This record gives sequence, C-alpha cells and structure tokens, in this order.
Amino acid sequence: MEHFIVSARKYRPQNFADVIGQQSITNTLEKAIENNHLAQALLFTGPRGVGKTSCARILAKNINQQDLELSTDEDFAFNIFELDAASNNSVDDIRSLTDQVRIPPQTGKYKVYIIDEVHMLSQSAFNAFLKTLEEPPAHAIFILATTEKHKIIPTILSRCQIFDFKRIGVLDAKNYLKVICEKENITADDDALHIIAQKADGAMRDALSIFDRVISFSGNTLTREAVAENLNVLDYETYFNMTDLMLSNKIPQVLNAFNVVLGKGFEGHNFINGLASHFRDLLVAKDKVTLELLEVGDAAKKKYLEQASKASIPFLMQAINKANDCDLNYKASKNQRLLVELILMQIASITFDGEKKKSANYIIPATFFQSLSPAVKEISKLSQEKTAIVKSREIKDSKQKLKTPVLKSAQRRNSSLTLKSVHEEKVVKKVAEEENFDNHPKDIFTQEILQKLWKEYVTALISKGERSMASILATDIPKLGQDFEISFIVPNKLMEDQFRKGRPKLMNFLREKLNNYGIQILVVLNETLEKKFAYTPQEKYNKMKEINPLLAKLRNAFELDM
Repeated sequence: MEHFIVSARKYRPQNFADVIGQQSITNTLEKAIENNHLAQALLFTGPRGVGKTSCARILAKNINQQDLELSTDEDFAFNIFELDAASNNSVDDIRSLTDQVRIPPQTGKYKVYIIDEVHMLSQSAFNAFLKTLEEPPAHAIFILATTEKHKIIPTILSRCQIFDFKRIGVLDAKNYLKVICEKENITADDDALHIIAQKADGAMRDALSIFDRVISFSGNTLTREAVAENLNVLDYETYFNMTDLMLSNKIPQVLNAFNVVLGKGFEGHNFINGLASHFRDLLVAKDKVTLELLEVGDAAKKKYLEQASKASIPFLMQAINKANDCDLNYKASKNQRLLVELILMQIASITFDGEKKKSANYIIPATFFQSLSPAVKEISKLSQEKTAIVKSREIKDSKQKLKTPVLKSAQRRNSSLTLKSVHEEKVVKKVAEEENFDNHPKDIFTQEILQKLWKEYVTALISKGERSMASILATDIPKLGQDFEISFIVPNKLMEDQFRKGRPKLMNFLREKLNNYGIQILVVLNETLEKKFAYTPQEKYNKMKEINPLLAKLRNAFELDM
C-alpha cells in the first residue's frame, strides 16, 4: 500500500511563484534579495494557513541559493534553523539560540532562524531576545511568524520589518484547487470547488484538508451535491428556492421549507445568517458596478442575476434588516425557532398587495391561505366563457336583492369589490361554487336557531385563539331575510374587510349545521354605528366618564394616565 501524503504537504509551495494570494509580499521579498536590501529581522503575521511559514522557508533557501547550487530539499544545507516557540518558550531556550547565532555558517553567507508562533514566548524570553534581535551578527537573519501580532511586545515589533499576510480569496483558492484536480486526474464541478473554498474561510491549508476529506467521500468525481452533503453546508439552491417562495408570498411553503432545513440538522441561526448573505448577494447583483463583489461560480452567478431581476431593492433592504434583527435577537430568545419563523413570515409578506401601506411586522392573514380550498381550486378550471356568465348572473342577482338605501350602498360596494378589486377572480370563483348548490338540501330554520349557532361559532373561535374575528361577530346580531339571506352590519371598513376574510368558514359552518346550502351572508357597512364601540384607551375613558362624571376628578386627583 502506497504511503498517502496529504495535499497540504504534497503541494506545499517550493518557490515564490507557487504561493497563492500573496503576490505583493512575494514580489517584495524577491526584489529585496535581488537588490541585497533584506532586513535582518522580519515578522510574518496573518491568519492561519495563508503561507507564512512556507514563505519563510522559501526566503531562507533563496538567500543562499544564489551562491550554492544545492538541492532545494536539503533545508539544513542552507543553514536554516526552525524553532517552535510554542514548545521552546523559556529564557534558557532563547539563550541557547543566541549562543548559536554567534557561530558563522560553514557554507553560504547567512544563517536563517525561523521562529514559528513567536507570540508564545514568555515575557522574560522576549527580553532576553531583544539585544540579539536589535544587533544580530552580519551572517544572521531572523524570520518570526505569528498569527497573533497583538501579543508581541512593542519593543520586538519596532525591531522587525513587518509583512501582513491576507486571507486567500475564494476565487484564488478555487483556481488552485482546479490545478490540483488536473494533476490528480479528478473531475470536479466548479460549484463544488467554490463550496470548498468558501468553507476554508481564507486558509489555503484548510482548503486542501477539506479537499482531501471530500475526495475520500466522493472518489475522483466531485459534485456540488456530494460536497454540500459531506461538509454539511446549506446548498445555495436552498436559499434560491426559499427566496422564490417569499417573493410569491407562499407562507405555508416557506415554513415547510424551513422545517426541512431543521430536519437536516442545521441551526436556525446559521440558516438566517446564510439567508441574509443571500439577500446581500442579490443586492450586489442588481448593479453591474458591484457585480465583482459577488464571489460565486459562473453557473451560480447566472442564477443570482436571474433572481435579482425579480426582487426589488426595497424588498431586499427590508429583508436584510429583518434577518439582521433576527440574528441579533436569536441568542436572547427563549423560543428561537418561533423567532425565525416569524421573521420568515414577515419577509414573505413584504411584497403582498404591492405598494399598499402595511405595518413593519405585517404578516399575511392565515385566512388568505385557508380560502384556497380544493373546491375553489376546482372552480378555477372553468373556462373564460363560463366565468363571464357567472359575472353577469352575479350582477343581476345583486340588483334584485337591493331593498334599503343602506343595503344598496353596501351592495354597490360589494359589487365594486367583486369586479374591480385585487381578489376579483377569487370572489367570482366563490360565486360559481355557490351556484352549484342548487340540488343540495335547503332546510328551513328560524332566527332563534341562527342566533344560537352564531354564538356557538363565536365561542369556538375564542377557544381557537381567533379573538379578532370573534369580537367582530359579537358586535351585532345576524338578521335572517328572504331566500335564506343573512345580513350582518359592521361599523367600519376595517371590520368589514376582516369579516369578508372569515366569511367562507362561517358560511360552511352554518350550512352544515342547518343543512341548508342556499345560505348567503351579506355584510353591510353602517359607519353611523361606529360611535357605539370604544376601541382606544381614550375612547374607553370618555365612555366611562359619560356614565360616571366623578371619574374625571379621580383621574386628576391621582394624576393617572389613560
């Protein structure tokens, strides 16, 4: 069995041209060697896995390689000494090092001392190293490497030439992985390599370690789905599908999709952060100037451009703000899943009813989705000719039912809603459904039975927590008219709209209980009754003050608020 060498070691850079993503630093070091302008103390600092130690070894070799033609694999042939400060951090270790520095090299011009993780040296070790670092022998060069520059004392920093290594870009890491795939005869999707590069978070060594792990799982063929499954990351398709559902205001499907995400073992916090990043990428894709900030593959970029054309900038800005608020409040929430679900429902409600003014936390009422019953969906398959007949029949029936001025006004308002409102098609379908009940039973019932069942329905609504609809139904008594027509009066437009949304369920309840499928419920708006109802604290106070004027004196005496 052949010995396996991990990619991080096998493809470790052997010269400055092989170093990924640090061109400015490698060019500076090459020029310094050519011009004999190299400092005697250098500090390489930056995140893990970005090439600090590799650059230090390459620099150490190149210093003497101009004079001696030796194998690049023989580190000690060039008088390179590596010290791990994590395990050699005492004063005695530094004193031993300074004693060795005095001895000149046997071959070549320089001795190079690479001290890795130099921030791990103790305070006394740093102090013992100061003098040697400030005035080293002419043949000694020190290269210090660290991931935490802030832990190094200022007196050491002031004696070094500092090189700040940056994180490896996603595209640079992906392109390097492509080169390795060609050398190893591995077939890989562009999106699969992109996921690996993103998961590495700027560290090339981590990218190569992840690459080895995925190869062990998938073999010589890397697909986007296999990489996402092995790394347990959310595929960007999840966010594309979720955004499409939100733009279509499909709240039930949004909640089901989120439940699938949780079922795969992902946390809601990670999901909402990923969704916010997805919205950010869509916002970036809206403008050609900022399109370069979109670090994705070519196939994914096309999808971002396509979805960005569907999502408006106001929608994306509101969605990002809501996702960010959820991120800030997630850890403090006692019911974290509910918090995420509420935010998802609010985002899915942003584009509902177009530019209609809504509250900041508006959510589409559940009755909007409940009204889409199978019977309504079946009616939607009617041809346009039949729908036109239903419209004309509805107008004719509406004219025949006009009896009082108030009812005429209400009927005209209802007719306007049916023919011109946003939900015109749904109302017409509902009328068509009612037309099909001609052959159903129509048992006779009285006003008393109607009121009894009406109260029973209100009680059922309260037990279900639907107190808003229950309070509306309790404001008036339903009145039974001719041809089983039930009229109900409401005092304002808001209550009228809420009643219309809950009317289908109420009608089904009464039809089943009374065994009468000819029942029609007509809502009548009479704004003169609105004064009878007190909604705000001020209105309630004024109502109570009319009953007992002493209440005003009591409030003034104790300086009470509303």
